[in-house]
Amino acid sequence: MVKRIFLRLVTVSLVLALGLFWLGYFSVRPPLTIDPAILTGDGSTINYCNLPELDGSAKMAAEIPKGNTPGCGYTHFPLPVLAQCTEPLPEQADDIRGLWLGVEGGHTGHVERVEQCGNRTVVTSAGLIHDYGPNSTAGLNTNDTEGSVLFIAGDKEYCMRTSASMIWDNGVLDFHAFGWGPVVVNRYREGEQLVWKYADGSTTHMDRICTLPPEHKVPTPRGKRYKLF
Repeated sequence: MVKRIFLRLVTVSLVLALGLFWLGYFSVRPPLTIDPAILTGDGSTINYCNLPELDGSAKMAAEIPKGNTPGCGYTHFPLPVLAQCTEPLPEQADDIRGLWLGVEGGHTGHVERVEQCGNRTVVTSAGLIHDYGPNSTAGLNTNDTEGSVLFIAGDKEYCMRTSASMIWDNGVLDFHAFGWGPVVVNRYREGEQLVWKYADGSTTHMDRICTLPPEHKVPTPRGKRYKLF
């Protein structure tokens, strides 16, 4: 009796694990809804200390196509997604726009670009584009990939699917897994620095920089990258 129950528990656990693995790595990739010009353009030439005025004089966040990651990562640092957007930020949001460099903590050397417009936030870094908020082509949550390639079959890379919401809570930008789940990442300002708390338990303090370091124009491939065939 005990043995049968144990075997059933093992079987259920195995089926669940395989199902989650299939969902993460083999489910249909999200459609690429980003404006192609964003990906073909060069975002490394921009002065990110010259931030646009959010005065409502141009496009609203909901008028701009959603940005997401092509495949398992972009090939070079793309143009800003929200460059034409001037919708003012909501009252609960802090202004953390700009280009940031990790100078202390778990991910020293990390570089990320944060865009904001209205209720929309886009974080671009290390080959990934995570875009949350109202847009003209898809849903609210980020819906793309984690970017770390686990294995390669033929010429196709396989990386995990991800989805999250970015919700402001008293000046802290919380990333909720799947849009409704627990907070796995957050960002907030501390003086002139941006603090990034990541899912691996690390805390990184970042300084604002104006131009992209040349070594970050092309992202470094990530993951185990096991070659199957």
